[in-house]
Amino acid sequence: MSCARRSIPSGVIATLALGLALVVQAGPARAGDEAWSDIRAALFGDRPIHDGAGVIALEAPDRAQDAALVPIIMVAEIPQTAERHIRTIHLVVDENPAPIAGSFHLTPASGIATIATRVRVNAYTQIRAIAETSDGQLHMASRFVKASGGCSAPALKDHELAMARLGKMKLNHPPFRLGEPNQVQLLISHPNYTGLQIDQLSRNWIPPHYVERIEITYGGRTVMTVEGDISLSENPSLHFSFVPEAPGELQVEARDTEGGVFVGRWPVAAGGAQS
Repeated sequence: MSCARRSIPSGVIATLALGLALVVQAGPARAGDEAWSDIRAALFGDRPIHDGAGVIALEAPDRAQDAALVPIIMVAEIPQTAERHIRTIHLVVDENPAPIAGSFHLTPASGIATIATRVRVNAYTQIRAIAETSDGQLHMASRFVKASGGCSAPALKDHELAMARLGKMKLNHPPFRLGEPNQVQLLISHPNYTGLQIDQLSRNWIPPHYVERIEITYGGRTVMTVEGDISLSENPSLHFSFVPEAPGELQVEARDTEGGVFVGRWPVAAGGAQS
């Protein structure tokens, strides 16, 4: 099933990022950089965007095995220091109905700004990571990915099971090391319904329902804040870093579009086991 314009439920329009009126309507992939031109103007106006070399790189498959679960790695090539760091990474999927998959707001407390996640891809498209550094400059890396139908692909779990597990979190990590960056994986159980999917039993449209904000703190300091949308995959996965200078607690608060608030907390001490 494609995401042709005539197939979009009216409720989906409310989910589309930043009011991008010219680019959020679903439809066939547009030639060249027409979609990106509109997205760029809406996000950054006429600000110059530099090549990402030396600041940000992007890893993605040339052809995705599953258009609903496309792995993406945004690789930071500068350290997170108070003097200069990556402040925000915007992840853009040009030809998706909601092209801004996520905006990842970072601080020096992350230590390393590299982030891995999974996205839906609706049509052959450029995927872009635009990093804004603390000095206000923009740097972009991009990859062309061949995939289609990710926005309307059926959910992996039935609705009742998805709702029963809604908001449950898991943190995967090696033994913690104090005073240096620790790479961890956060998993949030959530269907992240796009509004473009059909219930396989009732044959009715499933309303959009997705995680729209994730706040990660450690010891009262912000590590990362994520603004998400329907282009993030079902059961969002985030690989990120943080620097625990001393034993403390890592806290994650996620909010979805139905008003759900989900909280996870993990104690951190040197050598702490996987949780």
